[in-house]
Amino acid sequence: MKRQINVGLIGHKFMGKAHSHALRDLPMFFDPGVEPVMKTLCGVGDDLDETARRYGWLSTTQRWQDVIEDPAIDAVSILTPGKLHCEIALAAAANGKHILCEKPLALNSAEAARMYAAAAAAGICHMVNFNYRRVPAVALAKQLIDEGRLGAIYHFQCSYQQDWPLDPACPYIWRFDKTVAGAGSMADKGSHVVDLARYLAGEFAEVSAATEIFVRERQQRAVTTDDAAVFTVRFESGALGLFLTSRMSAGHKNSLAFEVNGSRGSLAWNLERLNELQVYEAGGSVAGFRNVMVTESSHPYAAAWWPAGHVLGWEHTFIHQYYEFLKGIAEQRQPAPSFLDGLRNHQVLDSIERAAAEKRWIEVPQMKEANA
Repeated sequence: MKRQINVGLIGHKFMGKAHSHALRDLPMFFDPGVEPVMKTLCGVGDDLDETARRYGWLSTTQRWQDVIEDPAIDAVSILTPGKLHCEIALAAAANGKHILCEKPLALNSAEAARMYAAAAAAGICHMVNFNYRRVPAVALAKQLIDEGRLGAIYHFQCSYQQDWPLDPACPYIWRFDKTVAGAGSMADKGSHVVDLARYLAGEFAEVSAATEIFVRERQQRAVTTDDAAVFTVRFESGALGLFLTSRMSAGHKNSLAFEVNGSRGSLAWNLERLNELQVYEAGGSVAGFRNVMVTESSHPYAAAWWPAGHVLGWEHTFIHQYYEFLKGIAEQRQPAPSFLDGLRNHQVLDSIERAAAEKRWIEVPQMKEANA
């Protein structure tokens, strides 16, 4: 019988559904070496008990402290607004819980540094939910780059665009409050693009940036997080990067896209067509991008799923992430992306915010030992 890992989930709304789905379905497709048990769902609202019943949780609580202090719980997932991440993670580490935390890891790099230091000292497995690393096409892109198929990387372009608050009548929510969210599109979406850039193109050396709040007041409350950000990057390798994040791009529902250009080839990918990777390799009599459907059993994660051509969706990235997290616990090794990656991500985000405020290039602090 496999060792059981009792999990507590802190947050039960949108992300709570995605994480619950992943934990429930994971054992059907993957064997991480341990068996996850959905023990306690923590949230606030009259729908908590019914939500727990539908999702498959054994118990509920409205106090996150109950989850952290329960000696029966082995691992916690933190899905709250960013303002609470640091406090909960520090308490979880002090109680010896393995931690998977939603992105961005904290409100800023100072908080992220405290979280990483506490997790490292506790000897627990710690992970940030940069789930787009777990798209099979993105993992294949990483493999091709690491194999040298693109040659030297020259450019990395990435955008993440949505349009959910485009209507000025959109209700005021916590994502519009800097004290709760940390930042707007630049951190919420930017944390993903920065992680993908680090994962595929390497560490950032310096950045320049501009941000804007297009709708400055909602329901008579001031909006203090950016609606859009643009930033340019010089990587440590000498490659250049160009980035856009926006929650005000009409027609874009969840459009995360990147292109990598190297001396021998290029790659392009878009989340809204997540099973496809555009690949160009120089040479041959017929030049041009070709479309690779990343569903073959030889592709990352694909062998655990359906026959070739039976495509996966956004929700499967969470299953892949929990597989890596639980496998790390089973094998007593640190999975990636870790809190150190979350800290490195925040150092980049803080530098982008400073570059926008000071209207100049800003050097990014160097951390050579961050996980790739």
